Amino acid sequence: MRPLVSHRSTLFTESVIREMTRLCNQHGGVNLAQGFPDFPAPEAVKEEAARAVRADVNQYAITWGAKRLRDAIVAKTGRFTGLAYDPEREVTVCCGSTECMISALLALVNPGEEVVIFEPFYENYGPDAIVSGARARYVRLPWPDWTIDEEALKAAFNRRTKAIILNTPNNPTGKVFTRDELRLIADLCVDHDAVAVTDEIYEHIVYEGEHVSIASLDGMADRTVTINGLSKTYSVTGWRVGWAIAPKTIADALKRVHDFLTVGAPHPLQIAGVTALALPMSYYRDLAAMYRKKRDFFVAALKDVGFEVAVPHGAYYVMAHFRRFGEEDDVAFAKRLVEKIGIAVVPGSSFYSHRKAGRRFVRFMFSKREETLEEAARRLRALAV
Repeated sequence: MRPLVSHRSTLFTESVIREMTRLCNQHGGVNLAQGFPDFPAPEAVKEEAARAVRADVNQYAITWGAKRLRDAIVAKTGRFTGLAYDPEREVTVCCGSTECMISALLALVNPGEEVVIFEPFYENYGPDAIVSGARARYVRLPWPDWTIDEEALKAAFNRRTKAIILNTPNNPTGKVFTRDELRLIADLCVDHDAVAVTDEIYEHIVYEGEHVSIASLDGMADRTVTINGLSKTYSVTGWRVGWAIAPKTIADALKRVHDFLTVGAPHPLQIAGVTALALPMSYYRDLAAMYRKKRDFFVAALKDVGFEVAVPHGAYYVMAHFRRFGEEDDVAFAKRLVEKIGIAVVPGSSFYSHRKAGRRFVRFMFSKREETLEEAARRLRALAV
């Protein structure tokens, strides 16, 4: 009797991050696992969403995005990167950056071609490679500095390499890839005729270094898919409005895949996105300053109770080593945290291709109100007793 489900669906597990959210809810815990804030989105953006709904913006937008939003995406991208794009030919609005990534891989990769992925990686990237038929080639970034091993990266590229997935600032490490590291990646893409698929959803949450979009480097504008969205910068993770910017040939394929995956992102929330993308420069400066304060407080709290911490340079996650607290593995330790002290984290193994490599790490997130982080710090002090 043949199996009722596809082979590919058995090659990856349910999201560990979202499983930890469910456990957190069961135990009345503080959710430092799933990356969403517990503070409000900008008032002007919410008001525009409400106006759009009241104005009966209730039907489909153009499949690849409302024109006003695509124009706003191009304008904002130009403001921050200096890159010029055609909103009609090179922009595709999707249901969040998550759909952008799988649409991009399905549009780019033929079964058996290879995709290079840095690890630890955001947990979707491995399953995305599987669903798209790609063979993943993982390049490990070593704790605690997450510096690229140049020889290992070069060895991962070959004649079958179709793309590399890049996430900067990075989830889960908080790494901000340097200009020199991006130049190395760009040169390999050019030499091997590969495409960079870059997830830049945390571009405005940077504490050390600078965010550089790889598409801005020489030779990369025509071989980069740049993914972004409203979720993290504007604190609207549930709205599911993201976009992919790519040269026309890739964009055409991506639009076709997107059309038959989801048809389109929520139209009234796309209209609200126009207001979000027009916010002044001060908004982005204040956002980074707010998150820096949260980072500094929470990193100190983790160190105080005995965690070894790789201090993030961007995004709002902390990878922490918990060797001081016993020999249990990451899954057992994460379950102990949520069941005994009411703190939900993500087991480190969910970010690695070989789970053993992450068994001594957990990931915390700090996109929370000050009082939430203070309560989390209070609960964590029980570990130091």
